[in-house]
Amino acid sequence: MASRVVTRVLRPPHWNPLQSISNLSSLADYGDLLATLSRHRINVRYRQSLLGGLWAFLQPLAMMLVFTVVFSRLARVPSEGVPYAPFAYAGILPWTFFAAAVTNGTMSLVSHAQLVTKVYFPREILPISYVIAAGVDLLIGSSVLVLLLIYFRIGLTMSIVLVVPVVAVLGMFALACALVLAALQVRLRDVGVGLPVVLQLWMFASPVLYPLAVVPVAWRTAFTLNPMTGFIEGFRRAVLDMPFDVYSFAVAAAVTVVFLPLAYVAFKHAEATMADVV
Repeated sequence: MASRVVTRVLRPPHWNPLQSISNLSSLADYGDLLATLSRHRINVRYRQSLLGGLWAFLQPLAMMLVFTVVFSRLARVPSEGVPYAPFAYAGILPWTFFAAAVTNGTMSLVSHAQLVTKVYFPREILPISYVIAAGVDLLIGSSVLVLLLIYFRIGLTMSIVLVVPVVAVLGMFALACALVLAALQVRLRDVGVGLPVVLQLWMFASPVLYPLAVVPVAWRTAFTLNPMTGFIEGFRRAVLDMPFDVYSFAVAAAVTVVFLPLAYVAFKHAEATMADVV
């Protein structure tokens, strides 16, 4: 009797959002790997640079100095009664965190192709580690913001506690963007090429260097729908003790609550074939 030949066809899993969400529990089993990779990101980022970790605040500081001259001295952009230097820096700092997390998170799978193709682990650990590293840079860069507040005699109040939820939700939004873009970058390298241009345009479309109040009323609704508006305005107003814009932050938080689970489900669905195409 001839033996039966069984043919098994391997294909990506069926679209099962519930199964993807349940994979979150497996992340706890790889907590040591996440901690190790995050420390590695922080340690090697400036290892061969002369100034080392100083770059974490020199970059936003340099941007603040340039934009202060251009927007405050030349363009005369208002800053809602606050000196323009701390006003601009309080916008640049969260933006720099977001841009670094998204840019590095997008390239995380491609830049670690050998690891992805040889060892199994939840691939989302790579983008998450870059978001954590960007958060450390944000913490370092905040030291300059403290010095600016002292120099311009801007006192801290209890509103500073609002920075914690603003940064936490901003980190989740940056992770959602990084997950989607990292999955796309594996299959379409143009994503990494075009991302700097998109981020540059996105920065000028967000109130990083100008207050939301200068935006024409007809455009303000569209600006508020931009999640970065709520995050930047929320961070700036919490630090500079300005009236907190609850509405814009609520919009940003709502977008994040919807976007992050969808991004994670899409990432986990794409994960099945990442090692084959990366």
